[in-house]
Amino acid sequence: MGLVMDGRFLGTVRCWRMMAMSLLAGVCVTTMACKGNHPASAQQNRASAGTQEARVVRTVRVAETKLERTLTVIGSLAAYDQATLSVKVPGRLSMISVDLGSAVRRGEVIAQVEPRDYQLQVQRSEAALAQARTRLGLPPEGPDETVDPEQTGTVRQARALLEEATANRDRAVTLFKQGVLAQSQMDAAEANYKVALSRYQDAVEEIHNRQAVLAQRRSELEIARQQLQDTVVIAPFDGVVQERRASIGEYLAAGSPIVTLVRMNPLRLRAEVPERDAANVRIGQLVRVTVEGDPTTYTGYIKRLSPTIIQQNRMLVVEAEVQNNGTLRPGSFARVQIVTQDQTPALTVPNSAIVTFAGIEKVIAVQDGKAVEKPVTTGRRTAEQTEITAGLRVGEVIVVEPGNLQSGQPVRVQE
Repeated sequence: MGLVMDGRFLGTVRCWRMMAMSLLAGVCVTTMACKGNHPASAQQNRASAGTQEARVVRTVRVAETKLERTLTVIGSLAAYDQATLSVKVPGRLSMISVDLGSAVRRGEVIAQVEPRDYQLQVQRSEAALAQARTRLGLPPEGPDETVDPEQTGTVRQARALLEEATANRDRAVTLFKQGVLAQSQMDAAEANYKVALSRYQDAVEEIHNRQAVLAQRRSELEIARQQLQDTVVIAPFDGVVQERRASIGEYLAAGSPIVTLVRMNPLRLRAEVPERDAANVRIGQLVRVTVEGDPTTYTGYIKRLSPTIIQQNRMLVVEAEVQNNGTLRPGSFARVQIVTQDQTPALTVPNSAIVTFAGIEKVIAVQDGKAVEKPVTTGRRTAEQTEITAGLRVGEVIVVEPGNLQSGQPVRVQE
C-alpha cells in the first residue's frame, strides 16, 4: 500500500512539472512577440512626426507703446454731505412733506412745528417794544430809536429844578457875603441845590436805562421772530431723504431729529493706498471707478489726502470726488484705478497672446518655423494690451490666440 501511495505521489509531481514547463514556454513566446513588434511601432511614430502638418497661426511683433501707469485699490462711496435736520424750537409737528427717498432742493420746506404759540410771543414782544418807545417819547412804531436825553420830559423837568436851585444858591451866596442872610438860610439853599443836581443826574440815568430797556425789547422781538421762523425746517442743500424720523402730531423737544438728508452729487470716494505707493499719489490725479452690477466706468479727481499713514494697516486714506449720474449710491463698494502717470513707454502684446497655466504666464514665439514657449512677466493691462516687463524684446514675433499650440510644433504664418 505504501508503494501505491508513493506512485501516486510521484505521478502528481510529474504532472505539476509538465504544467510549469507549458506556462514558461507560453511566457517566452509572448515576450518574443512583444520584442518583435516594438521596433515597428517606434518607426511608425517617427514617420508620423516627420510628416506632421504645420499649423496656420496669426502673429504680431512685440512693440513699444505708451501706457498709463495706474494703481488699483479698493474703496467705497460716501455722500458728499450728510445732515440730520432737527427742530430748533419745541412744539407739536404739524407738517412734514417728505419721506424716504424724497428728492429736495435747497431752501425747500421739509417740516413745520405748530407756529401759533410763537406768533403770540411775537405780538407780546411788539407790544413791549411799543411801550418802551413811548416811555422815551418816541412813536409806538418806527425805525428811529435815536433819543437825546436832554430833550426828554423827565430830564427837562429835572434840569429846570436844577437851574432854579442854582439861581437860589447864587443869590444866597451874595446875600450871605453882604451879611444880610443867615447861615442857616445859606445852608438850606446849598442843600436844595445839591438835591436838584442829584435829581437831574437821576433823570439822565433814567433815560439811559429806558434806552437800554428799548434795546432789550428790540432784541426780544427779534428773538421771538426768529423762533417763529425756526418752526419751519428748511433743506440746507440739494439732496435725498435717507431716513424719516418723526411723524405729524408728535411733540418734539428742541433738537429732536426729523429727517436725515444726503447730498448725492458729487459723491466722496474714500480709498486706502498702501504705504509703498503713497509717494506716487497726488491731489488732482484722475481716478476711474467701477461698482458691482454696473458696467459704466465713472471718473473723478483726487481732492484730499490724509496727512498721516494709518499705523494699524500702513495705509494712506485718499478722497476723490466722483460725478454721479443718478445710479451711484453712497455706501457702494468700489474698485478704483488711480492714474499716477499719464503716458510712459512700455513693451506690449495683445491680451489674447498671453497664455496662463498653473499661475505661470507665457507667450508662444515663432522661431525657424516652429513654436517656442517663452515665460514672461506682465505689468499694466488695458482693454487690449498687456505690458511685458521681462521675457521679450522689441520686434520678436509671437502668436496671437495660440490656443493649444505646443512648443516645437511646426507653424505657418498666415499672410
